[in-house]
Amino acid sequence: MLFQQQGGLKQATGEAQGLEMNPKFFIALLKAIMIGDVLNAIGYRIRPYEVVKGSTEAALETSKKLIHDAFENPKSKSLLWALIQTRRNLMNVKVDRTLIKPKVSIIGEFWAMTTEGDGNYGLQKFLESEGAECDIQLVTAWILFMVWEQRWDTKARMGLRGEDTARKGLAGKNPTKKLAMLWVAEKVLRGTFQGLANLMGLHDYHLPDMDLIGDTAKDYYNNHLRGGEAHMEVGKLILNVSHKKATMTLSVKPFGCMPSSGVSDGVQSFVTEKFPEAIFCPIETSGDGAVNVYSRVQMMLFKARLSAKAEYEQTLKEAGVTASEVREYLSKKWWKGSSLYYPKHGTVAAEASNLVQALAPEITKTRTARILDFGKHVVKAGLASAPIEKLRAAI
Repeated sequence: MLFQQQGGLKQATGEAQGLEMNPKFFIALLKAIMIGDVLNAIGYRIRPYEVVKGSTEAALETSKKLIHDAFENPKSKSLLWALIQTRRNLMNVKVDRTLIKPKVSIIGEFWAMTTEGDGNYGLQKFLESEGAECDIQLVTAWILFMVWEQRWDTKARMGLRGEDTARKGLAGKNPTKKLAMLWVAEKVLRGTFQGLANLMGLHDYHLPDMDLIGDTAKDYYNNHLRGGEAHMEVGKLILNVSHKKATMTLSVKPFGCMPSSGVSDGVQSFVTEKFPEAIFCPIETSGDGAVNVYSRVQMMLFKARLSAKAEYEQTLKEAGVTASEVREYLSKKWWKGSSLYYPKHGTVAAEASNLVQALAPEITKTRTARILDFGKHVVKAGLASAPIEKLRAAI
């Protein structure tokens, strides 16, 4: 069986199939990919802020074992129970999210940006050891990109004057039905992922909007070009800067990868001229380039750290709170001080700054406003009265 970046899954064992690839198999495979994505995303959210070094990795390994056993023995082990237990394991990790860390978005060639070993010099571990938070790309996002490709191409072919008889043409096909099926496929993928994410503790995570990425990149990179990551590298960099989604963007690809190299070393130089505030670092992997890569990344991380620190101080000033007030507030709030709480993205990039923006309205709220808010909550919940302990906590 072959898994290709562009071609999907193919049987490659001759006439006699060694593996029966039926709908049950594909459903289990997609489920495993999404669960792996969720685990990865949660791990990269928690690990940089863990109080006890290694506690995140221990919780992840325990959870992986539970999920593995559930997949291996579905009749005797419950996958639902394993996912709920995963949430509990990760919730027990103690974190300090007031630490100022630059958020580094890792983009680039599909394999180089998703592997976590020698293939990219252990880039994610290196970034975390240098005090950064990694924003990784998920395999589920690539599946959504493949769905987007089919949808975009189908709409483009529908505008042709005659029937397209090419390999992927629409001759003899119902394009409306195809678009409907692709729409359903995207909704199922997104819905399943969000359901698993909420169950396992990955809150406020949004899969990328492929239409937005395509529209953002089209003025710089033609959407018809499909080598490597196609237009997504350009679109992601622009969105990271314009929407403050990351402090720094790092593009990684193998040495000699023409599509990705052409983007990072060619088009992206034009993009960074248009967006001079972007902290962008393109790197290539080769057999002997680890020292050079680490050196380049460290230089750009120095800028990112300074940017994250300045952003945090400015956010505190604008919010009218102090760092000690934020820490004191978190110490009293069980959920917001937990490892699974993640502040919603505001107008800043680093997590510590987003935390300030999310909590400042609560910290600066008056005693009267807290009582009124609690009263509204009680009425909304349909409760006639509330325990005095909860009232005191709210006030």
